[in-house]
Amino acid sequence: MGETSGHPNPQVLTVLEALKQASHHLQTNPTLNSDNSNSSAIKALLELETKSNSLLSSDPHLSALSHHLSSLKNLVHTLQKSRGHSLTGFLTRRASTHSISRVAESIESEIQAWIDRERIENLTRALRELADDEGVVKLLTQFENRVSQGFNHELQDLVLKSKVFSLLESVLCNPNCSKKIREHSGFAVSALIQFNKDVFVGQVLMGRTVQALIAMGSCSSLTVLWSLIKSIKSPLVDEIESNGEIPKIINFFSSQDVDIRIAAVDCALEIGYYGRKEAIEAMLKEGVIEKLLELQRSEMGGLLIEMGWFKEEEESKKSFEGVEIEGIRKSTDGREKRFLERHPFASIVPRFAVQLEVGEGLRQREKRAFKQEILSRVREACSCDAEAATIVAEVLWGSSP
Repeated sequence: MGETSGHPNPQVLTVLEALKQASHHLQTNPTLNSDNSNSSAIKALLELETKSNSLLSSDPHLSALSHHLSSLKNLVHTLQKSRGHSLTGFLTRRASTHSISRVAESIESEIQAWIDRERIENLTRALRELADDEGVVKLLTQFENRVSQGFNHELQDLVLKSKVFSLLESVLCNPNCSKKIREHSGFAVSALIQFNKDVFVGQVLMGRTVQALIAMGSCSSLTVLWSLIKSIKSPLVDEIESNGEIPKIINFFSSQDVDIRIAAVDCALEIGYYGRKEAIEAMLKEGVIEKLLELQRSEMGGLLIEMGWFKEEEESKKSFEGVEIEGIRKSTDGREKRFLERHPFASIVPRFAVQLEVGEGLRQREKRAFKQEILSRVREACSCDAEAATIVAEVLWGSSP
């Protein structure tokens, strides 16, 4: 349709949204019982079919939808004629209701495909023009929500043909774009990884996404980085290490913004879990243990052992590792979660040690060697023997046998 190449006709979108809602309701209850709410769904669809003829006929992408609506009208007519108690009427009703359900599914699918096409066209145009920040953010949020609903082959084809990932990465790497647009582009990239890792992980590993996220250095960009590390795991940590980005992440531990510090520490915990020997060595070289110890001493730190969570080995392992594997913002329920919300850096040195201990990136002999190095660095960095003994005890209690 003429307006599809620019801004879509709001009237068409309104009609299609109503059709989609009615067809979705119709799929599970394709009956004509007067006491069934589905009767109103069928009635609404038929009324919309009459009203939408002129709107849909002008758009070649909606020709299949017009055909499905006509089929629905014929099926409903057949179903209405089959009322009665004869065997023929019963079989006709069974066949018709099944067909109505299938047609309703096709209607919903066609409508969703049209909406996806329109929104991706609008998104790609907006990312090229960057004329309206709020409008671009709205389109990025719509896109993120859509791909977060799960894999869809037709949607993936649209994304690939429209080169959405390249546009998102281009915006993410453009320092002249607003921070808000760049952050939302990062969230969209993360959503695409969840949508289909097999297709989009390679584009992250070969592109500039990670460097752009770290260079931006905001809480949101580091949160996206954290989610990418959790999704892509060791291959992404390898790229981060080989590109010399680990020192930059560790430097964020000293940020004045506490949310940035939390996000950076979460990234370090994930690097500790998935990182190979070279990545762990790079973090230790940058003084990760000493800097984590400073955070642990801060007002937002503390010692979990002082709360009595390490009196029994099995109990301590359960709660301590429950906090560990999921990082700062994804702790276990209950007392630990409430405490860590107020003290996100509590026992952060032992928690980092546990990440290495239970992680996937190191061999067993490497884990043992790094554990000893961590203990050695703790003893050197602590201000007194009592502090060192407490932290060493936490590292040993929290570690796997």
